[in-house]
Amino acid sequence: MRPRQRSSNLGLLLLGFQLVQLGLDNIPPVTLAVLGLNVYLYIFPAAPLMKACVSVDQAYRLKDWHRLLLSPLHHADDMHLYFNMASLLWKGMRLERRLGGPFFLSVLAVFSVLTGLVYLFLEAALTEITQDYSFSMQCAVGFSGVLFGLKVLVNHYFPGGMSYVMGIPVSSRYASWAELVLIHITSPGTSFIGHLSGILVGLLYTCGPLKTIMNKCADIVTFNGAGYRSTRFSSSGYSGPDTRYSPPNGTTHGTLDYTGRMTEDEQLERAIRNSLNENEQARQRPAPSPYGFQLSDEELRQRRLRRFEHST
Repeated sequence: MRPRQRSSNLGLLLLGFQLVQLGLDNIPPVTLAVLGLNVYLYIFPAAPLMKACVSVDQAYRLKDWHRLLLSPLHHADDMHLYFNMASLLWKGMRLERRLGGPFFLSVLAVFSVLTGLVYLFLEAALTEITQDYSFSMQCAVGFSGVLFGLKVLVNHYFPGGMSYVMGIPVSSRYASWAELVLIHITSPGTSFIGHLSGILVGLLYTCGPLKTIMNKCADIVTFNGAGYRSTRFSSSGYSGPDTRYSPPNGTTHGTLDYTGRMTEDEQLERAIRNSLNENEQARQRPAPSPYGFQLSDEELRQRRLRRFEHST
């Protein structure tokens, strides 16, 4: 949305009422934290709106790139904040539980920056095509571009059914596009290019390489930083902690997989038992034991008994 003068605090009251209705305990932590950050920066902005919004002229020509970080977290007025945060609550509660908190946080961060970059690219392209410099001057602010990207993800992870866009039933597959057009018609002050940028970033995730890249990065980060019980992510979302056995004394997983997670005594016993079974099936003489000589059943029993007595 393009920045304008702030109004009353009705939006904050409505947002507070909605949070009380939902209950803070029912809101996933990342969604709640991002919502809290947006509210905090509305009350205590990091920069005035005209210095937080993003445009081709300010970000590219004047090299003020930090606007890419500020613009999604600042809002034009309290109602702008309320509608965006109410939308974040609904989308965040579904996606965070599906993707997991850490990965959902990375989605929000990546979408915030990419939406701004796509917005700059589209506005610069329009400036070049139309030779109208006003496109480069249009300055956008707000979280709604990211929310349009999240809407694409919701429709991807929860397909089918109908969505209601301003009371109009629309197939969920086309809901983001219908909302893009209807919001632009009913609210002329909104940024059509900003919302379109969010949809394109969402499609870059669901239909393009973005999801694969983010999953690869998540695998690298968790492998380097979390050890054997690292948090894993897959294309279908968060898969929880790695519940595989954590080996003592620095034993590697490769060794554990090879030995079947058995002690040396257990390995010896299993090797002897397997050899006896194979030889019985083949009706051949017993295979040599790991010690290099033959063991009868009685000798095998005595060795197990001595090993047990020694261990106790």
